[in-house]
Amino acid sequence: MTRPVPVLVSRCLTGEPCRYDGRAKPAVTSRFPADRVRWITVCPEKDGGLPVPRPPCEIEAGATAADVLAGRARVLTREGREATREYVRGALLACEAAQREGAKLALLKARSPSCSPCGVYDGGFSGTLTPGRGIAAEALHRAGLGLFSEEELGALEDALNHLK
Repeated sequence: MTRPVPVLVSRCLTGEPCRYDGRAKPAVTSRFPADRVRWITVCPEKDGGLPVPRPPCEIEAGATAADVLAGRARVLTREGREATREYVRGALLACEAAQREGAKLALLKARSPSCSPCGVYDGGFSGTLTPGRGIAAEALHRAGLGLFSEEELGALEDALNHLK
């Protein structure tokens, strides 16, 4: 019998109401049987010290998650309040959880300034997506994890099959 594969997951994708607006997303994790996947839940924003609910944040215009991790850019609310420290702390905690639990894959919330593996908002609160990763996603990528969003469940399934 094989052991379940440890996979890091954005806590909001498990149905927990921890998003910036205090809501949850539908639990996409139920698609994967417990004997196949062991979910390691993280919410980098909440774990980093931000409240629920909280003002929406974006990486400042023209910058990337790599810039934030290098200390060259900030994460800001629409009103200009800085939340960089909490985002970076949450990203580091997510990496620690992945390492501690042996996760090699992560299922992360798309379009999140923290978790998105595939696109973030442009920093102008315009609703415009730009290529790039969220801060925790960038840190997890650097740590060698395979990243997937809830919009890529088929690709995650393929990756799980490849690990067998």
